[in-house]
Amino acid sequence: MSEHIVRVEWSATEHTKQPGTYSRDHKSIISPQVTIPVSAAPDYLGNSEMADPEQLLVSALASCHMLYFLAICEGSGYTVSTYVDEAIGTVAKSPVGFHWVSSITLRPRVSFSSEKQPDRDALARLHHRAHKGCFIANSIRSKVSIELEPILADA
Repeated sequence: MSEHIVRVEWSATEHTKQPGTYSRDHKSIISPQVTIPVSAAPDYLGNSEMADPEQLLVSALASCHMLYFLAICEGSGYTVSTYVDEAIGTVAKSPVGFHWVSSITLRPRVSFSSEKQPDRDALARLHHRAHKGCFIANSIRSKVSIELEPILADA
């Protein structure tokens, strides 16, 4: 169907705040125009001023869900004017002792500018369909929850 190529580059340098270990800072090159500065999470000696892999996973899921949601809304006659999601990923220790992103909670807040407005049940169905269709959600084993906010009306 399609391939998605990312180049990850890292070079050995001393950690600036933790002598005796290496810097976790690196970059993900998406295209010649797009480079994402990445590090480990601060809890793992990473740089808090850069994205960490866990954040990027949560971002990928939230973005995929949003894009699928927008497509479903358009096909269903709803015009979305704003979409904001403050998604949360939780890293936990598994029963067998490894760390993993055990759950991701999406918290989308959506406003519609169309005359056709979804009620709470219709909104939940739209998000359910988006979750079922999201490529990233279909690729991970973490528990994914969607917490809906009240429907926002355009001012």
